[in-house]
Amino acid sequence: MTDNYYNLLAKRATTDEEAFEELYEHFFPRVYNFIYARLKNSADADDVTSITFMKMNENLDSYDPTRAAFSTWLFRIASNSIIDHTRRRDKSEETEWEEFFDPAAPDYEEPERQIIASETSRGLLQALDKLSERERRIIELRYWGEQDTQTIAEILSMSESNVRVTLHRTLGKLKNILGDM
Repeated sequence: MTDNYYNLLAKRATTDEEAFEELYEHFFPRVYNFIYARLKNSADADDVTSITFMKMNENLDSYDPTRAAFSTWLFRIASNSIIDHTRRRDKSEETEWEEFFDPAAPDYEEPERQIIASETSRGLLQALDKLSERERRIIELRYWGEQDTQTIAEILSMSESNVRVTLHRTLGKLKNILGDM
């Protein structure tokens, strides 16, 4: 589906519950992954994702497709919700049980494999922490938020070519960081 389709769907969603559900179903995984990548905590990601969609619902009637694509508008809400959350959040980080072992995993996934996957994810998150805020946001929007470079440029108020160059350089930087770990 195109941006235009979702722009029109967003306008319909103000009065059409099925249109709203379609928007929610399509964007929920992308928004959740984007938020989780930033917060690194599933409980916080659940809360902020809920807040994001609540704000989306409350402000849908003010969405203007001539100013931005719906996905851009929604990810700006998500970005602002993350900022609001981190301002309020206690600075102490707690490690969640699910980061080490997922009791709901299929039987064929032995705990050893889960621990190795967890360590790999942890290494990637540590590498992301070594990037600048802008580099990290571009990576998160591109790979967890599944946004294209044009949308990322709109969300971050950058030129599309600058996003491409920064993304390319950042991927090289990440590769070097991960190689050093």
